[in-house]
Amino acid sequence: MQVTRIIAIRHGETAWNVNARIQGRVDIGLNEKGRWQASRVAQALGGEPITTIYSSDLMRAWDTASAIAQATGGALQAHTGLRERGFGEFQGKTFAEVEAALPEQARRWRTRDPLWAPEGGESLTAVRDRITQTTFEVAARHIGEQIVLVAHGGVMDALYRAATGQDVQTPRTWNLGNATINRLLWTPEGLTLVGWADTRHLEDDEALDETTA
Repeated sequence: MQVTRIIAIRHGETAWNVNARIQGRVDIGLNEKGRWQASRVAQALGGEPITTIYSSDLMRAWDTASAIAQATGGALQAHTGLRERGFGEFQGKTFAEVEAALPEQARRWRTRDPLWAPEGGESLTAVRDRITQTTFEVAARHIGEQIVLVAHGGVMDALYRAATGQDVQTPRTWNLGNATINRLLWTPEGLTLVGWADTRHLEDDEALDETTA
C-alpha cells in the first residue's frame, strides 16, 4: 500500500504570537520560549525514524525544523509552499487594529469568506490549494517513509481540514498550538488524521493557539 506517514509541526512561539500580531510572511524569529519549545519537540521526535524534514523557509519555522533535524538526523529541506498565509496589508497589525481600521475587511476575515483576501494577501481557497498541492507533492516522494512538515498555524489548519474533509468556511474547533505534534497518513487518495495536538512533550508549557497569530 502506498502510504507516507507525516508529522506536522507548527513553529515555536514568537514575540508576535504573544502580542497577537499578524505575522503572515514577515520573517519573525523565535522568542526564548519558542526556542525551548523547539528543543522539546526535537527531543520528543529524536527516536522516530524520520527520513526528511520539509520546512517553510521563514525563520521561525526553519529554526524549529533545524532543531528537529539535529535530533533525528533527518535531511532538512526548505519549501516555500509551506509558508504562512500571505496577509498582505494586515501583516504587522494586531487583530484589534484591523477590526478598528478596516471593519468590513475584518468581518469578511472573521466569517471565513473563502474567496476574499487582504490586499496583497491570499484567500483561504488559495491557501488550501497551495498546502494540499505541496503536501501531496512531497508525500509522493516518500512512500513507505515518515517525514516531518514544519510550518505555520494557517498551514496546520489547512492540513487538518484536508484530513477531516472540512470546508474552509467551517468554524475551527481544533487546536493549532505552537510546537504541538500532529500526525497524518497520506495515500494517493488523500490525507487521514492519526493524532492531533499532542502536547505531552511540552509538559507544563501552555502553547499559544493559532488565534494568537
